[in-house]
Amino acid sequence: MGTSNPATITVEAIVQSPVESVWTYWTDPKHIMKWNAASDEWHTPRAENDLRVGGAFVSRMEAKDGSFGFDFGGVYDEVSLNERIAYTMGDGRKVKIDFIRQDAATKIVESFDAEESNPIEMQQAGWQAILNNFKAYAENAGKA
Repeated sequence: MGTSNPATITVEAIVQSPVESVWTYWTDPKHIMKWNAASDEWHTPRAENDLRVGGAFVSRMEAKDGSFGFDFGGVYDEVSLNERIAYTMGDGRKVKIDFIRQDAATKIVESFDAEESNPIEMQQAGWQAILNNFKAYAENAGKA
């Protein structure tokens, strides 16, 4: 084992919202706390985001019943407004998110280094579930 060459997992979604709105929903802590969960049993009670190269972010992810929780965070390597965010997680794995303008919609392509303790399919499903939750939030947030 080791960190020789981790597999890269990609998840994506097309959000029916303009990229400027999508960027705000993705990066503003008050929005992050509303969509950052893979299932209804989870939530993000706290989020901090210093959105700049070298800046750090952390989201506190917890089971709503209080049985489990962890801090998900990292440090930004690249921040290109309305286009790309790249960061390194606390364990050294890399993540890259591209925001691609498609007229009034935005395609989000998120790639990340797999970790070795869970099957790739499970990791992909978890990240896709959070991205799907984001899509639902971003498409409805402006209508609330």
